[in-house]
Amino acid sequence: MPAIDSLTRRQLLRRFAAVAALVPCGALLGRSARAAAAPLLAPAAPEAKAVQYTESAASAKAAGAGASCASCALYQGAAGSAQGPCQLFPGKDVKAAGWCTAWAPQM
Repeated sequence: MPAIDSLTRRQLLRRFAAVAALVPCGALLGRSARAAAAPLLAPAAPEAKAVQYTESAASAKAAGAGASCASCALYQGAAGSAQGPCQLFPGKDVKAAGWCTAWAPQM
């Protein structure tokens, strides 16, 4: 590999073009890694117990009609998804059909 001092202009431009072509590939790889699903919150976890989280709103006695994680203002999952992130549990996903005492109606 020649030293930078001995590179011709053409060689330098080729290397620059190669690096510039790889930058979008790196961005795509980083984005797909972030898109991976987070681990699912376990109902037995201390933070889940603190808000009486359950994976099924139907089994929660205090849940009102239509109240579930999917209809909560804190839920950040995509519409129609089975699970997604919640603002209460950073780095964890919750079941869309779940419920907890922090449930808040969407505005």
